[in-house]
Amino acid sequence: MKNVLILGANGQLARNTTRVFLRDTDARLTLYLRRASRLRNPDPKRVTIVEGDVLDRTRLEATMKGQDVVYANLSGAMRQQAESIVAAMNATGLKRLVFISSMGIYGEVPGERYGSMLDPYRDSAARIEASNLDYTILRPGWFTQDDEISYQITQKGQPFKGHDVSLNSLSDLIVKLALTPGMESRHSLGVSRR
Repeated sequence: MKNVLILGANGQLARNTTRVFLRDTDARLTLYLRRASRLRNPDPKRVTIVEGDVLDRTRLEATMKGQDVVYANLSGAMRQQAESIVAAMNATGLKRLVFISSMGIYGEVPGERYGSMLDPYRDSAARIEASNLDYTILRPGWFTQDDEISYQITQKGQPFKGHDVSLNSLSDLIVKLALTPGMESRHSLGVSRR
């Protein structure tokens, strides 16, 4: 049974992925978010909710103790948050990180140019890639609400295919990455609808 720490647990993708973890696995979850009152505990036997900011290293390190996997689904000060996560994971000896970024950070989307709005995502991905962690960075397309689970993956350096991907597809992939040792380790994956 794995212990999974979900950072940014109130985000749309994180909430959907929490549901999939609880439905399809026996994982124990720690949901970490800035305002815990925004989230109702979906399963008190398997879920712990922790109020905290990723930039609060003391709180983050304390919460990382006893975890097996960190899944980060963040926005805002992405570079600083990535630095805090890497430092806290190094301090606690935690290695496995699944980190959500954005399509377009490497200029890999044919016909599209994303300017400075993606700089926080580029900077955070670069910080994760420079770490010694067992990371997988996901660069999803735009989220859709489709029920389907159908996606394709492109590696860093390959052109991104498509623009959309369902939340269910992403959640399926995140759960697999979190629970399968070595899966796509130290890779940055574009994820879009098949």
